[in-house]
Amino acid sequence: MMTLMLLPLFVFLALAADESAAQLPDGAGKDAVGKVCTECHDTSNIRKLRLSRDQWSEKIDDMVDRGAKGTDQEMMAVLDYLSKNFAPGSKIWVNTAPFSELKANLGLSNDETQALLDYRQKNGNFQQWQDLLKVAGLDGKKIEAKKDLLAF
Repeated sequence: MMTLMLLPLFVFLALAADESAAQLPDGAGKDAVGKVCTECHDTSNIRKLRLSRDQWSEKIDDMVDRGAKGTDQEMMAVLDYLSKNFAPGSKIWVNTAPFSELKANLGLSNDETQALLDYRQKNGNFQQWQDLLKVAGLDGKKIEAKKDLLAF
C-alpha cells in the first residue's frame, strides 16, 4: 500500500531528472550522464561544480561506492563529459543553467539568481552577456566580470 502511494513521487522525480539531463550541454557522453547520474539526482548537483578531471574521477568513484550503476565504458564517457563541460573555467550555459549553477559560478545572491531566472522565464533566452544587464536587481559588475565564461 505504501509503495503504491509513493509511486507518483518516483515518477515525478524520474521525469524531473530526465528534464534536467536534457538541459545539459550537447556532446559525447551526455546520454551516459543522463542514464547513470540521474538515477539518484538531477543534474543541478553536477552543474554547480567545476572540478578537475581527477576530482571528477574521485566524485564518480564515490557515486559508484554509493550505488551508481553503469558499465566501465559508460563511466569513462561520464568522466570525459564532466571533465570537458564542468571543469574549472568551463562555460556556463546561461539559458539552461539551473539556480545552483548560476548562483555558485556567477557569485550571485539568492535574490539575484532568482531575478535572473524569473527574467529568463518571462522574456525568453538571452542572446549575449549584455542582455543580462536588463535584469532588475542583478549586479552588472558581477556579470561583466564573468562575461567570458557565459555561453548562449
